[in-house]
Amino acid sequence: MATYRYLHLDVFTDRALEGNQLAVFPEPQGLTTGRMQTITREMNFSECTFIFPSEAPGTDVRMRIFTPGEELPMAGHPTIGSTFALVKEGVIKPGQRSFVFGLGVGPTPVSLDWNGTALDFAWMTQRNPQFGEAIKDRAGFTRAIGVASSDLGDSPVQSVSCGVPFLFAALNSRRAVDDVTIDVKAYREICKSAGVDDLPFFVFTTARAESAGDEAVYSRMLAPGFGIAEDPATGGASGPLGCYIFKYKLLDRSKLTHIVSLQGVKMLRPSRIHVSIDADGNEITRVRVGGRSVLVGHGELSL
Repeated sequence: MATYRYLHLDVFTDRALEGNQLAVFPEPQGLTTGRMQTITREMNFSECTFIFPSEAPGTDVRMRIFTPGEELPMAGHPTIGSTFALVKEGVIKPGQRSFVFGLGVGPTPVSLDWNGTALDFAWMTQRNPQFGEAIKDRAGFTRAIGVASSDLGDSPVQSVSCGVPFLFAALNSRRAVDDVTIDVKAYREICKSAGVDDLPFFVFTTARAESAGDEAVYSRMLAPGFGIAEDPATGGASGPLGCYIFKYKLLDRSKLTHIVSLQGVKMLRPSRIHVSIDADGNEITRVRVGGRSVLVGHGELSL
């Protein structure tokens, strides 16, 4: 029987029991792909990460990321959370300013900000965006997600990827975002008819609310195809989110060098995902997603 240690973190928050849960396995040597997938289902978090020695020049570690349903080539909350975990493990040294993960999409750099010897904040750089197909049947789409046609904003329902594609829809109010309930069969059919894959769905609004803090976006992510009914914080979607907002001018572009997306409120796990978009004119030149993480526990699996 082998024992595998893990660290349990809450990611995109500075408060325990909020944000998005993550299990990081720092010594997974000997685990097969199938075993890592099974462990992730056992942990029942939206994702788990498994840290291996570097396999490619210019990277510090090789990290594999699993949801309960499949392996991902990249993801944001696992990258940010694993950065904080590797500081706890001593792999990342106090004061170190950069670290490079080897992911399925290739080398993925992270920059680190410190408060003395404690890691305070981490930014990951994502790929520049690729904009995909849009869904033309807007009335059918709103029926599939359980909101009125009048709730849907003017920008297109469109897939965007900075490593992993998501389907984005901008709604006109926080109430509408909270009202979204996916009819999985109808959602798949409307995507198929538009030539769009059955993608995880990211819904958001830039409408302000009286109770709002400094967040510029209020958001949710639903991904039944990934084995995730809803995700409280999705870094892999937040880079594309910033790119979508930039492209369709849903916020003043000058403010997109640093905005906050508030996600997970409906799940009672509020998460603050920081997004930074750099551009030269209309061309996006750099996409970053960042945040904080809190270590809330650790344990062992005996298999």
